[in-house]
Amino acid sequence: MTTQPQPGEPQSSTSPTWKVILSYDGTDYRGWQVQPGQPTIQGELQAALGRVVGEAPLPQGSGRTDAGVHALAQVASFALHAPVPADSLRRALNRTLPPAIRVLEAKIVASSFHARHSTVAKTYEYRVYLERPRHTGGRTIDCPPFLARYVYSFPWPLDFEALQESARQFIGTHDFLSFAATGPDQAARSSEAAQSAANPTVNPSGGGEEGCQPGAIRTIFGSWWEETATPYSTVFAYRVRGSGFLHHMVRNLVGTMLDVGRGYRRAEEIPGMIAARSRAAAGPTAPARGLFLHSVEYPPDR
Repeated sequence: MTTQPQPGEPQSSTSPTWKVILSYDGTDYRGWQVQPGQPTIQGELQAALGRVVGEAPLPQGSGRTDAGVHALAQVASFALHAPVPADSLRRALNRTLPPAIRVLEAKIVASSFHARHSTVAKTYEYRVYLERPRHTGGRTIDCPPFLARYVYSFPWPLDFEALQESARQFIGTHDFLSFAATGPDQAARSSEAAQSAANPTVNPSGGGEEGCQPGAIRTIFGSWWEETATPYSTVFAYRVRGSGFLHHMVRNLVGTMLDVGRGYRRAEEIPGMIAARSRAAAGPTAPARGLFLHSVEYPPDR
């Protein structure tokens, strides 16, 4: 009989590497990364693998979404000894995972593939529900219950063109330290990174920043807003595609742009905020519930 690896045990180099794409509602989870005594996406996927194939490798994600953040297409990788057809693995995992988590695709990839280290670019999306859209003449429209878990219900009128102009200010390679988490949140991430370095079987993916560029320098390839309107709702969705993102970076970008959109600040101030390299120079952090990891890009399959 072949001896199966124990939960969290490193996999043999001969074990096939799997890539899975996940979609999840992060509302009731404490984020991606395993935390003792807390429900997490990584923990649920690891436990599901244990139930399905009798192996429990720690899946490595493309990035660590925070508590309450959702994913349309998160990517994870892991190795398995068990010879199982790809679609059978996908269907079996979905039968045992909670309804808030679904595997969209599962396949065997090159052994060199790593969900985080192989990333070329990521796209995030942030959704804002307008309680006071222009067409109502200032009348408030409450957020419908079926949207409330997935949008930031915003109580002030917003200027869409001002949002677009502010979004353009972020395109390019910049030091985004002004838009990175500080204080207790950053301290917690630093503690997690140190723990990971000391015990790589707990969190081999390491630190709290995403992307291979040094320090707080990141490259934003695209940054724009889109509007979706019906007679009963108006949603502004922000999309940002970049080389990587700092902890809370997208939510801090959004919070800053919303200040511009409601007339509290001007888009022309954003280059100065970037140059300041100080969190105090930028706007507030938008709530987690409106944020989605939209997609992750990798080099073409060989």
